[in-house]
Amino acid sequence: MNNMYFTEEHELFRKSFQEFLQKEVVPHIEKWEKTGTIERFIWKKFGDMGYFGITYPEQYGGMDLDLFYTVIFLEELQKINSGGFAAAMWAHSYLAMTHLLKEGDERIKEEYLAPSIAGDKIGCLCITEPFGGSDVAGMKSTAVKKGDKYILNGSKTFITNGIYSDYLVVAAKTDASKGAKGMSIFLVDRDTPGISATKLDKLGWRASDTAEIAFDNVEIPAENLMGEENLGFSYIMQHFALERLIMGVNAHARAEFALDYTINYMGEREAFGKTIDKFQALRHSVADMASEVEMCKEFNYSIVKRMIDGVYVVKEASMSKLLSTKIADDVIYKCLQFLGGYGYMEDYPLARLFRDSRLGPIGGGTSEILREIIAKMVIDKKEYKPAAE
Repeated sequence: MNNMYFTEEHELFRKSFQEFLQKEVVPHIEKWEKTGTIERFIWKKFGDMGYFGITYPEQYGGMDLDLFYTVIFLEELQKINSGGFAAAMWAHSYLAMTHLLKEGDERIKEEYLAPSIAGDKIGCLCITEPFGGSDVAGMKSTAVKKGDKYILNGSKTFITNGIYSDYLVVAAKTDASKGAKGMSIFLVDRDTPGISATKLDKLGWRASDTAEIAFDNVEIPAENLMGEENLGFSYIMQHFALERLIMGVNAHARAEFALDYTINYMGEREAFGKTIDKFQALRHSVADMASEVEMCKEFNYSIVKRMIDGVYVVKEASMSKLLSTKIADDVIYKCLQFLGGYGYMEDYPLARLFRDSRLGPIGGGTSEILREIIAKMVIDKKEYKPAAE
């Protein structure tokens, strides 16, 4: 283990989290993958153990730990081979809850953040729209001020926890004439009249519920506006760096899991009188893959460290997601091949891993969008500044 970044306390946390996952989560994974419904009890167990509050302030029930504990949380979730379960957990903890912490007022933190940390309330973040995709600024959803309320209309799609969550963090245009500068963030209760959600049928991430959500004249109390009106776009951009880094870390973790499993398999599988880990073509391919994964991992850890030090890492986080997700897909593709026919069987882990991994270059900013962001920074010398907090 990399002692430059992880202390003995980190490793004790890793071990206890591994044991928790094996005992409380792994026995249910197959069922959740089949039903597409993660039962409520597991959210409460995560909450009771403090796992949703790793980096959150103690005053709301969090543990106030450093970001490397989050890295451990993410890595170990990838290694139980359900990208969907992992996504449901981190989308709650790091997408929805991040906005509550950063933009929510004291009432919102008490009524929503604290119960989210405790595992009593589940959140989702609603940004992507059916016709917008990665074009966040082109958002069509509107929230029009009317007295002491905002009237929300529009739709969102590909929303993780979009069916079973208790509240929604929603981005909408409050001033359509201002483009990206006219967007705001709202907290919306699930039981508010006018909200309907449809479950989507996905290639992978089968355990998580992913929804298309429609808002039809949904009335939001004005006090549920989070942060300043019309500053929503900068808040979203602010948190994208963390989301991209999370997806980069997830990618190196699942690639490492695939490689470890495959190396183990190759040591047991015999062909032509010897185990297949003795064949040079396969050995050299493993050497290449191990090198790439190790470089990803070191790069990702270094970005986490910079984030802890207060550096705004939008370029590096975009690079992390772009490269790590590509390498993860390549590694998992090859590892499946090394299992031969068994790689194609759902009884073996590589089939699901292959499907789950494929979302990496798509979700949280497509690789194409990331390349354009990186190109702007590298070629056009564009500088992205964090939103003023």
